[in-house]
Amino acid sequence: MIVEYLRYTVPETARADFEKAAAGHALERAAGDPGRYLLKAPAPFAGVEGFTPDGEPERYETTTPTLYDWAGGRDALVNLLTIFYRHVLDDPLLEPVFRGMDPHHAEHVAVWLGEVFGGPADYSASHGGHAHMIGRHLGRGITERQRRRWVSLLLDAADEAGLPGDPEFRAAFAGYVEWGSRLAVVFSAPGARPNPHEPVPRWDWPMPPWQPPAP
Repeated sequence: MIVEYLRYTVPETARADFEKAAAGHALERAAGDPGRYLLKAPAPFAGVEGFTPDGEPERYETTTPTLYDWAGGRDALVNLLTIFYRHVLDDPLLEPVFRGMDPHHAEHVAVWLGEVFGGPADYSASHGGHAHMIGRHLGRGITERQRRRWVSLLLDAADEAGLPGDPEFRAAFAGYVEWGSRLAVVFSAPGARPNPHEPVPRWDWPMPPWQPPAP
């Protein structure tokens, strides 16, 4: 996305009209000079009607990072899941579910979570995709108490692992954990017959991550 920054110098008698005309756009007033404004808008932007910007607009290109990149990529997710499953095996409610799990289970789940969060599609390519993940839950009879404990431990592990703590990322992270864990309960119930042909889900931001404007 290309963004334009436009600077305006507005006399005191016209400032109320300018601010009204610019309503709906990201507008900042210069510190120490109430007559100078900086307006941020997607390009191309024709400007605020009736007001002329100071000079040509400054343009820069920005993209919204994936949740995978924002989290820190593969290493951050492997660290998260390693911490998490260590606590799982110490938990009397969850240990019976995960007893005897593969030594590389944390890495495999990190690959899954990486693909879900917009990273490389390696789980689909090398681990069997969504059908394999569903198969890991069939017949396990996961209870609501176990699901809630699983969610709680994973959110705590995110803090321990140092994942980004901004509200936007944590809202997306917690949203997926709730959604995915509730599906796991459904898929693991006796007689469940989920569709194995669905693709790996892709999770995104509930709202764009806050980032400081370019200088």
